[in-house]
Amino acid sequence: MRDTKAMTRPKALTIAGSDSGGGAGIQADLKTFMARGVYGLSVLTAVTAQNTLGVQAVVELPPDFVAQELDSVFGDMQIQAAKTGMLSSIPLVEVVSRKIEEYGVQKLVVDPVMVAKGGHALLQADARQALTEKLLPLAFVVTPNLHEAGLLSGMEVVRRSDMEEAARRIKALGPAYVVVKGGHLEEDACDLLFDGSAFRAYSCQKIDTVCTHGAGCTFSAAITAELAKGEAVEEAIAHAKDFVTRAISTGFRIGHGHAPLNHQVDL
Repeated sequence: MRDTKAMTRPKALTIAGSDSGGGAGIQADLKTFMARGVYGLSVLTAVTAQNTLGVQAVVELPPDFVAQELDSVFGDMQIQAAKTGMLSSIPLVEVVSRKIEEYGVQKLVVDPVMVAKGGHALLQADARQALTEKLLPLAFVVTPNLHEAGLLSGMEVVRRSDMEEAARRIKALGPAYVVVKGGHLEEDACDLLFDGSAFRAYSCQKIDTVCTHGAGCTFSAAITAELAKGEAVEEAIAHAKDFVTRAISTGFRIGHGHAPLNHQVDL
């Protein structure tokens, strides 16, 4: 007998790099998809030698092969939402953008991954313009942290008023919604949603922990999962914020650096 429940399960796709330490990237995304009740698919863009201490090496996959991965997934399965993570070069940004347009992906979450927690650059400097011009206009939701919001908006972002102005500037680049993540604010961990006319804040008390590796990937993946299930943007972000907060507070203290979140917090 065919499992009709499995057949109708929402499907979410992550287009990102691999983290050999398992805390971020494709691994964090797939764990999050499972935890949030959606079937996860993956298209790999790069392989990293990485642990809690940082990124030691990166090997980018050939853009033509990434295109084949995307054709394989979209040619066989109906996907309700997708997200992008590490797209390290102009050719990767271009091929992913082209395929997103070709397959008419409506619910695209763009996590503009630029720098790893340890400081390793994950987006080449010359690829930033391609990301801005080709991928952001296709985004349903874009989720920059303070540093990424500053680079995308061309300004320093250190406080709430900066987040608002950066969100306005990023919204002008084409995405439907902008979420500026405030995990690095000195006060509370406030994420700010901007829809082009109004702001909505999602705040929680900052957690004193080293278990933050992959928090950004997990947040964007959780939003993607909720969108795949049919949630509205505001509710999807609220669920994602709650999930990430609880996953951080119960994180795994492994390794000697930034430890991973507990993606099993609800399992």
